[in-house]
Amino acid sequence: MGYADANTAEIAPESLHRVIDLMDEQKSVTELGGSMRLGAYECKLKSGSKIADVYGTLSIKERHRHRYEFNSRYRTEFEEHGFCCVGENPDTGLVEALELEGHPWYIGVQFHPEYNSTVVNPSPLFMGFVRAVIAHTQR
Repeated sequence: MGYADANTAEIAPESLHRVIDLMDEQKSVTELGGSMRLGAYECKLKSGSKIADVYGTLSIKERHRHRYEFNSRYRTEFEEHGFCCVGENPDTGLVEALELEGHPWYIGVQFHPEYNSTVVNPSPLFMGFVRAVIAHTQR
């Protein structure tokens, strides 16, 4: 999108374009520890998205452990440039998942799919990624 200084506030708090920014409710927190966004939160998925396809549903619950979120001020601009906001918290409106239009597998999520993933029962995101890699190499 042409932002030379786009970054995350965690790494470059002085950036003019903090695409990933400290959550509003975290800005006044000075004592860290148990102050992060912790636990499982609902995420509504967009019908027809890759992420909805791999999960096989339009509503998931995934675990979080962070203080930073996608900066919703950039949502419209991201979508105009082909990044589709395909997952959203229904209570807060926070963007939970993005996909890059036209890419075989470009999914970014705010949550941690590895927290509920095991060798015997891997996250649908991990299995979807592996399937996309196999499909791409067999072209």
